[in-house]
Amino acid sequence: MNIKNTHINYVEFYAKDLAKVKEFYSKAFGWTFTDYGQTYTAFSDSGLEGGFEKTDNEIVNGALVILYHKDLESIKEHIIQSKGIISQDIFSFPGGRRFHFIDPAGNELAVWSDLLNE
Repeated sequence: MNIKNTHINYVEFYAKDLAKVKEFYSKAFGWTFTDYGQTYTAFSDSGLEGGFEKTDNEIVNGALVILYHKDLESIKEHIIQSKGIISQDIFSFPGGRRFHFIDPAGNELAVWSDLLNE
């Protein structure tokens, strides 16, 4: 896998109904989906990989841009030193770990690392 540190690597959206959103994007754009349980589906064949997370909350900012870095602890510290705010500490998910941060403009982004680099 040739993933570069600090590059945009994934985009995540929220959806209230995963079946409807999968049907729409597969019919409209030919995207394919892989389900990870009942609350998450990943998409491919879109130009940039991403996924939809099921939510019951109001969707205000429906996209989460996700960067990659092979060393989560060091990039997290670098973000803090650069005046970013950690909004969700490092957590595991199938295939890796990630954390979320808020930039100075108030945008929430995430950084992930795969299990191969842990």
